[in-house]
Amino acid sequence: MWSSPTVRMVCILFGIISDITPVCSQPRLVPGQNNKMTAEDGKLGEDIQKVIDEIHLLSEQNSRSFAVPSTEDHLNLNTYYSILSNLYRLFQPLMRKGFFDDLPKMLVCLLLERQDCGLEAELTKTVSLEMGKPFLMFFSSLRSQTCGPMTPDGESRSFFGTYLNVGSTLTSAFSGFQQLFINMLSNLMLSENLTNVLRSLLDSLSANVLHFLSMFLEIPVDYVRIALEFGIEVPSLDGQDTCQQGDLKQLIMWGLKRNVSWSFGVPLVDILLESFLPLDESLNNYPGAGCHSPSSILFQRSASPPNKHTDIRYKMSCDHQNLANINDTLCADVLMGLGNASLSLLTFCKALGSLNNSQMEHVWSNMCYIFQMLTSPLVNKSSNCVVEDTQPSAVSSPLNESQLVPPSAPRRVAREASRLQQLDCNYSSWLNSTADAALVSFCRDNDNKEFVRQVCNNASLMKKLLLDQANIWLYGFCANSSADDVYMVSQFCRYEQWIDQPSYQVGAALLQFCISLDAPRLTSLICEHTGFFMLLNSNPDNWQLMPNCTNSRPPAPFPNPSLLQLDSCQYSEWHNVMQITTDILSKCILIDQIRFATEVCANKTFLSNLLQNKDIAWLETHCSTFLVVQPTEPIPTFDLASWCDYHTWGERQVDDSVVGLCWQNDQAAFQENVCCKIAVFEKLLENPKNKWLTTVCTDMEKITVTPQLCRYTDWTHPIIVDMTELALCAEIDPQNFTSKVCANATVIQNLLANQDNAWLVQYCSNHSSSVSPPVTGGGQTTLTGFIVFEQCVYSNWITSLPNATLLAQCWENDQANFVSSICPNPVLLLLLSREPSTAWVSSMCTTFTNYTNTPTKNGTTTVPNTCASQTLMKQFTLLCPKYLIQDCQPCPSENMILQMMVRCWVESLSSRMESLLTTPVTEVLNKAVATTVVILLAVEDSMGPIWQVNNTIRQNVLASIVDFLKRETNQDKKTVLLQCFGIVLSNLLQSTRDMTSKEQLFIKEYFSLPLSSLRPVLAAAHISTVRLILQYYNRFKDSLQLSDEYQSTMVSVLLKIHQAKDEKLLLELGSLLAAASPTDIQALPSMLNINVRETINTNMDRMSLAQREAFGLWYSKVMSASNITGGHLSLIRDTGNLIAYLPFHSFQHLSAAQLFDGLDVLQRNTLSSLKQEFIADKFIGTYRNLTAQDFIRLGNLSCLADPEDLLVYRNTEAFQVIQENILSCALKGLSLPSQMVSDFLLNNPELQTPSSLSANRLKELAPLLPLLGVTFLKDLTSSQLISALPALKSVPFTPIQASIIVDKLFLNNTLRQNQLQELGSLIVGVKTETLLPLTSDRLLSMLKALSQHTPIRCLPHKHALCAPEANAIATKLWGFPEVVSWLDDVEPLLRCTPLLSILPRTRLLVERLSNTSTKPWNTQQAQAIVKELININPDLIKQDFLTLQRLGQGLSCKILKYHFQADKSPSSVRKILSFLQKQPTVLHTSLKKCVIEELDTFDFTDMLQDLGAEIALSIPVSTIKKFSADKMDTLRNMIVTTPQHFLMLSRTKQELLVDKIVQRMAMNTGPFTEEEFRSLGIMAPFVEDEVFVQLERTFFIQNLEYLKGLCYSSSKTEIVARMLQEPAVFGPVKNWNKATLSAVGRFLFFLPWNILQEISSPLMTVGRIERLFMSHRHWEEGEVGILCSDMNERKELSQKQQFVLQTYLGFLKINSFSLPQIVPTCEILRTTAPSAWTSSSLGRMSSSAFSNCLELMGQDPFLQSYQRAEVLSRVKKIYGPISSFSQSLIAQLGGIALELSPEELSALHLEERRSIAAMGAISTWNNRQLTTLFTRVLNSTKRTPSQLDSSMLVALGHIVCGAKTTEIKTFNNVELSKAVLWLGQLRLSCSEEQMLALVELLTNNLAFGPMDSWGTDVFIEIGVLAAGLPDIAMSALVKEQIEGITPLAISIIPPEKFAFLL
Repeated sequence: MWSSPTVRMVCILFGIISDITPVCSQPRLVPGQNNKMTAEDGKLGEDIQKVIDEIHLLSEQNSRSFAVPSTEDHLNLNTYYSILSNLYRLFQPLMRKGFFDDLPKMLVCLLLERQDCGLEAELTKTVSLEMGKPFLMFFSSLRSQTCGPMTPDGESRSFFGTYLNVGSTLTSAFSGFQQLFINMLSNLMLSENLTNVLRSLLDSLSANVLHFLSMFLEIPVDYVRIALEFGIEVPSLDGQDTCQQGDLKQLIMWGLKRNVSWSFGVPLVDILLESFLPLDESLNNYPGAGCHSPSSILFQRSASPPNKHTDIRYKMSCDHQNLANINDTLCADVLMGLGNASLSLLTFCKALGSLNNSQMEHVWSNMCYIFQMLTSPLVNKSSNCVVEDTQPSAVSSPLNESQLVPPSAPRRVAREASRLQQLDCNYSSWLNSTADAALVSFCRDNDNKEFVRQVCNNASLMKKLLLDQANIWLYGFCANSSADDVYMVSQFCRYEQWIDQPSYQVGAALLQFCISLDAPRLTSLICEHTGFFMLLNSNPDNWQLMPNCTNSRPPAPFPNPSLLQLDSCQYSEWHNVMQITTDILSKCILIDQIRFATEVCANKTFLSNLLQNKDIAWLETHCSTFLVVQPTEPIPTFDLASWCDYHTWGERQVDDSVVGLCWQNDQAAFQENVCCKIAVFEKLLENPKNKWLTTVCTDMEKITVTPQLCRYTDWTHPIIVDMTELALCAEIDPQNFTSKVCANATVIQNLLANQDNAWLVQYCSNHSSSVSPPVTGGGQTTLTGFIVFEQCVYSNWITSLPNATLLAQCWENDQANFVSSICPNPVLLLLLSREPSTAWVSSMCTTFTNYTNTPTKNGTTTVPNTCASQTLMKQFTLLCPKYLIQDCQPCPSENMILQMMVRCWVESLSSRMESLLTTPVTEVLNKAVATTVVILLAVEDSMGPIWQVNNTIRQNVLASIVDFLKRETNQDKKTVLLQCFGIVLSNLLQSTRDMTSKEQLFIKEYFSLPLSSLRPVLAAAHISTVRLILQYYNRFKDSLQLSDEYQSTMVSVLLKIHQAKDEKLLLELGSLLAAASPTDIQALPSMLNINVRETINTNMDRMSLAQREAFGLWYSKVMSASNITGGHLSLIRDTGNLIAYLPFHSFQHLSAAQLFDGLDVLQRNTLSSLKQEFIADKFIGTYRNLTAQDFIRLGNLSCLADPEDLLVYRNTEAFQVIQENILSCALKGLSLPSQMVSDFLLNNPELQTPSSLSANRLKELAPLLPLLGVTFLKDLTSSQLISALPALKSVPFTPIQASIIVDKLFLNNTLRQNQLQELGSLIVGVKTETLLPLTSDRLLSMLKALSQHTPIRCLPHKHALCAPEANAIATKLWGFPEVVSWLDDVEPLLRCTPLLSILPRTRLLVERLSNTSTKPWNTQQAQAIVKELININPDLIKQDFLTLQRLGQGLSCKILKYHFQADKSPSSVRKILSFLQKQPTVLHTSLKKCVIEELDTFDFTDMLQDLGAEIALSIPVSTIKKFSADKMDTLRNMIVTTPQHFLMLSRTKQELLVDKIVQRMAMNTGPFTEEEFRSLGIMAPFVEDEVFVQLERTFFIQNLEYLKGLCYSSSKTEIVARMLQEPAVFGPVKNWNKATLSAVGRFLFFLPWNILQEISSPLMTVGRIERLFMSHRHWEEGEVGILCSDMNERKELSQKQQFVLQTYLGFLKINSFSLPQIVPTCEILRTTAPSAWTSSSLGRMSSSAFSNCLELMGQDPFLQSYQRAEVLSRVKKIYGPISSFSQSLIAQLGGIALELSPEELSALHLEERRSIAAMGAISTWNNRQLTTLFTRVLNSTKRTPSQLDSSMLVALGHIVCGAKTTEIKTFNNVELSKAVLWLGQLRLSCSEEQMLALVELLTNNLAFGPMDSWGTDVFIEIGVLAAGLPDIAMSALVKEQIEGITPLAISIIPPEKFAFLL
């Protein structure tokens, strides 16, 4: 609580500042709430009214407005005194009534200008209005005295401006006092005890003062802070996570509310010191001519020129319409009871909280007016300063030092000033006058855009400014600005002029400038021209900038004239030899040695003419000794070894240019032979020009320099050591320096004799805890307790000499006084020199005198000029070493020494602040100081940078921010800080490339942001901060460990937002380019910049193929077809990796010569098959004389050439290389045209007799064996196969081929059954009958071996293990209880394991849950295990079901609902969703539906991203269409990222879903752009036809490879076909060429039948047709194709393929050019398809070819009946009657067997499961055939239906439907239940009775038990068999059971039965 006098003063001040606007005319009593007033209250009211009336008598006008009263009236002081006495009597009763508690509320009421505020408020208001005249008169008088000289614009200055202008005058007035004070301090000798006492007193006084200040300021600071918070709106994130950028004062306000520890005490002291103790350099006296200029490093703020603040009028606008909400101010915390707010503050906040917006604005405006009125006398121009009819003077007259206002100063009229930029940043005037460096910096910061235009783009002005070294930063600034790079390079990087002026030293700043803008050309010049290199290297500052020329080409014999050509060295133009001077010749010899020797020295006639000029007679000697290159001889190449003969350098003098050349081009050898050899190194250092070697030979420097320089043993004796030597030792030998110097007090004392070494104190304190600074001066205690003032009485030594010990101690502990007292006394020195133990003093003094004295011109010695302030500063230096002023420096001014003392004391006090002050006091003071800084910043916003607050507090703000970021754990606060204050934080950072530790910590926070906040935060960052972020990333990227998505988001923001602002940013991205998304890459602006291209090429190997192709597409915008065709032969090499990824429509313009030259570049990149084919065709088709070496270069590209082009090399050396290349392709599994296989591989003589192959050769050919077919395999012997088995067991043979090999291996017991694990992938050839009797250990070992080679698959996929074998192994192994411990071994077969085999083991599996939960179970297995887990341990499911891991797919909807309801927090829901996304299989439909329904109870759209594509696509389309654009975009992105789930949807839902997305994203109108198409990804072809037809044709042409990989419906294929024929695309089909057909690829089959016939017949060769087929098959077997087409679409396309093949291979005669009919080989059937050929052509195949491809023909689903009949006929001819068909042959027949009649089928021997399975896989048998087959199986196997085991039932497949109902009923229940996993996946053609019989078998207790006990798991397991449920059972199904019925089962349920499900 404040004291009464304090309150009275507040009231008076309030009266002064409240005189603003009218309120009311008369006071009015306001009745209280209680009508009954006590007598005391009544008396108090009367007294108050009386005082009010008395006050009103003082004014002539009885007004109570807020207008300022006239100050010209006479004041009656007696009346004032009477009124004040009456007021004093009122204070006690008012205080009893709680007057001061209600005062804040009354103030708000008064500011609101209400008339019912109460009598007490009326009293307050009246006192304030009427009693403030003396104060107003005082301020008015001050204001009238500020009519100083006019400004250059004729303006009068404000009081504050005038005060600042006369700062130097005030300083002069007090200079006498200052000098006296300083002299007193400098002569004051204090003992140690007295010093400690004084320090303690100062600390105590400081603590008490600060404590009082904290108490006094605590409440006012809160009031000021609330006012500032209302008026200064602090940015915050809005609903779209965006915010306005805040400035520095807003940042500080934001930090005050969030407990940022602002530390502005020291900066505020600096501001006050600079304002009241300004430095005046004119007062400094230089002691001698030999001294350097004074350094301004320690007082940088003082060194800056004064700001022109006096011309600025301060004007604050109080019309604030958008005040902050009260919830955003301190009042929010006060009203919530947070903190310890005072009662008055609580009352104030409550009063403010009751106001509406308009009232709040009114109150704040009045408060603003109060502040404005209070400060206006100080900062505004005096209204009395009016010059009537007087024009302002152009130049202000100097201020008279004796008076503030000239006596004759006329009255002036105030005039509004312009903005500071308009007044000072007059760029046009800078050319004609000298612009101050501070002004240039100011204009750069405040007028950036115009500054770049007027300065950086104006070379003349920029060069003028650069004459001032203070403006040297212009180089870096303009290089990083948006200025024209080409223009600046042409104006400043004029290398020819650098050579023309060898005496001109190129500075580091200019060199860095040119490197940043013109690096390739400058680097080339430096590395290829020794003279130019030496010119730049002559400046040591340039060494660190010089490029590494190790990998550059050596200097050319004749330098490229275009690189560096001097105008003066045009020898052909040297006609007048008298004009050729020595300077010209010297420059030409230096820069153009070779051409000079050739064209001048070697040309005798020309040389003779030149020698006519006697001034250059020396040229004859030069040419005679120079090695001249004879024109008739070959031009010698540059031999680096001959120049750099290091072994001779230790014995001879080496030219310094040769030393530089060798270091630049041969650094590795140079380091070894020069830097690491002391003799050579020291020899070179004899030449002063080679001193630069000490910096590059760092290791040698430590070896040679350290022992010579760092003589630690000598330093223990009195000696003067140079500061530079000492600093070098500390840098290169820190370990010894710390241990031998910092740890030795004697050495430290000796070294501190040189005042320049004062930095040692701080250095050692940072590197050693044992070092503390000694304090010199009388009466001090030293490090060892030696009392100087008692022992070292120098005045007594001349009569009583000290002993050696005392002498040494005084020297060690009191060097300054020792030297000043002893050395100037020659008598004492003579006496000391007589004794050996003290003789060292004379030599020490001699050394010290020589070091400190400066010789003058006349040879005399000048005694250093000393002054009291310098002496005092040196004394303070021991406490504050950084304020060191050396002897050879100007005498510090009084202000400087006072500033130093205050700063030193403040810094010393700051270090002890924690022990002096309590935390609450510190917090209050920090808040007060921070609030003051905010006010200063607000003033500077209007007046300009008066105090340079921004610069002063920059480091402190940054330090506080870094500390906050380190402490803060709330990521949201960090995000707001970095996003909303990105620009102001950027301005806090240094502009240099080397970040400080604080800056690094700050930049690191950008890499800790959550991914969701990264984009907006980076977008708000300044470009300079972005560069620091990139710098930090490139330096610490390995330790950052950022996710790919994080890096991708980073680079996306940088490319989209910041790249547009600065094109050079792309060069700094570095490896981060590899994280750019293809979309962002393609959106980059077009640019043809060599540096950018090289940056991309460098990082290309880190990019994905999609990113590389995106860069290729981007580069095609500037690399047009004309640029390619008109390019030189080295175009590919010059362009680099980037050219390999041009879109094909651009790539195809490369010529054969260009491809030949750049083949190596292309081959090291990933080329598309289309480009590879183009290269091979262009390369091999153009050149007919290629050598073997050329084909070695081509490598696998040879395999893509036309076989006819390769056959021309038959019988040549190159042909063998071609064969090896093709064999390599085949071994790698590449698809080859049939002719290439047959002519180059199969025709090999060694393959004609398989049995003659050696084992090693057979191993080499192993990958080729599947192509050679069954006939070749049958001719191999068992011994050959057993030897080659290690290579064969990893080859993907077909089951038939594998069976042939296995049968041979088992023949004659070559391979025993206990060695099955050695078969590897050949296990597919082992009969099921062989596996059944095996023991479990053998089966397990076999599975282990098989899993290492080939993934095991089940139906409906193709082999590795066929279904019967998989079933046999699984059921047998799961028959053992120990199987639960074999899970790792049986894991490959888990999904193929029957549910019935799993059910008995579920309890054991639950007991081993930790292992069980990690295996990839199928859905029904997981459900069974989870169900058992619930029975055993239900609490586990409820408490932490996430431990189920991969068993999560087995959860029921009930369990999921429980967990959703138990914790509805977003984090909990996200954990569940993430858990479901990690399941190994597709989630069951019921589970996905359950999640959607449950999340629908609360808005799940907020978690759409967390659902994952699989669950999100289960949302009904009716719900999806209601999504907002943002949510729809989220769904779109999810589908694009994981497209497989979208492809698994039905075609109808696909089209509906895409239609809704397109509509919501507004893509259904206008052109279908590339951006829109790519944004849809896999969904793009599913848009409406009307949208798809609008696809941009340019995008269509350039991205055919991408488009061919997508999925198209039949309607879209028609549109694509029409697009291909458009003139803007490829035009009519009849005009297509080979390149067109290659580009179109599989799209050719989209063309209509009639259009297909128009293709030019010569183009459609056999090889071309094969490639078209292979192209489509490659897509069809890919991730998209396998999920895209249904059987009908595939069948239709197969027919079109058949038409193309038969048309252009002569089977369908369409013209005379049609080829004759050919007989297909097995190789061509593999590349095309058997169904594409005519039946007659298949029948004419050779026997071997037919046998090799019989299995292939049997598996072709599109083989027509007539074709199958022809093939079957040929089979009978080759293999004889049907009854003789072997089991292997039957297995190969496949679908061909459909043409067998029932009678023929009855003749088959179906004994083995392999042959039975081949017949059972066919689904199109008729009933008679099925019956025959089932009967034949029973007869062949001699089994009854009840004896059929599960593997036999699996093999029967569709044949099961051939069994009679009575036979089915005899099936073994258990075996059928184990086989139902496979049978349930088939679309069985069984009758309803047969299905019912099968289902009834499953209800046996030994099977799945009663039907009503079946769960979802059983229904999923039985699959299609669920269609056989009886009607009554169907109607009794519950929801969980119905959910288990598969879609296939539902599709075959009769409609009348299906009704029971509804």
